[in-house]
Amino acid sequence: ASSHWVECMVAARPFANIESLLIAADAVWSHCQKPDYLEAFDAHPKIGDISSLKEKYRNTQTMAGHEQAGVDEANEQTLLALAEGNEKYERQFGYIFIVCATGKSAGEMLTLLKERLSNEPEDELSMAAAEQHKITSIRLRKMLDSTSLSTEGVIL
Repeated sequence: ASSHWVECMVAARPFANIESLLIAADAVWSHCQKPDYLEAFDAHPKIGDISSLKEKYRNTQTMAGHEQAGVDEANEQTLLALAEGNEKYERQFGYIFIVCATGKSAGEMLTLLKERLSNEPEDELSMAAAEQHKITSIRLRKMLDSTSLSTEGVIL
């Protein structure tokens, strides 16, 4: 949801194949700045906040919902701790906790959240941006895989 990233990706077209699109996505993200990261974070649902996920991402609800599947199986105590940790994180850093949730349980995400609360703001911004990039890369790959495009000879 970074408009700068989107504008740069559109300007970089056409891509010869999926791999060149993914390489461009990496390169563009690596040149983004704090305002670009914050714009992307702002559009991201909070971990475990399924109502927020549904509201913001009706069109990508299935994809994003699967990314947070580990939260679905969490006990109430873990979910409450995630909610409290998210609030503390947001007060401390000024944006929501960003983590690539794919393949992680709620307990693992809670542990990561607690660990990252001790980070310096600049370090945490870099970590959150890296996590956001992982999420975007996974979503791009899923989207491109779902279109059944060949990775050779495709102009995107």
